Amino acid sequence: MRLREEKQGQGLPWLFVSEQGTSFCRDSINKIVTASYKKAGLRKITPHMLRHGCGYALINKGYDVRVVQDYLGHKDIRNTAIYTRLDDKQFKGIWD
Repeated sequence: MRLREEKQGQGLPWLFVSEQGTSFCRDSINKIVTASYKKAGLRKITPHMLRHGCGYALINKGYDVRVVQDYLGHKDIRNTAIYTRLDDKQFKGIWD
């Protein structure tokens, strides 16, 4: 994040920036996530799990499925519809 802030004036589109000012490759992201969950003493976490978590969180916060589709870069909305599975909390009080 520090490197991204330093290079922010360069208009870089990536959230995470390598020391060379480029995007990370998939393998590098996997290594970073693996090292992080192990260091934190958490169960196994993958970048794809983080992506799913983001999709579910956006839908559960009320974002339109088409907005989430665009955000996640899905070409087919059926891939995004997976995230519309309702959270149990949304059912609370329906039958009271």
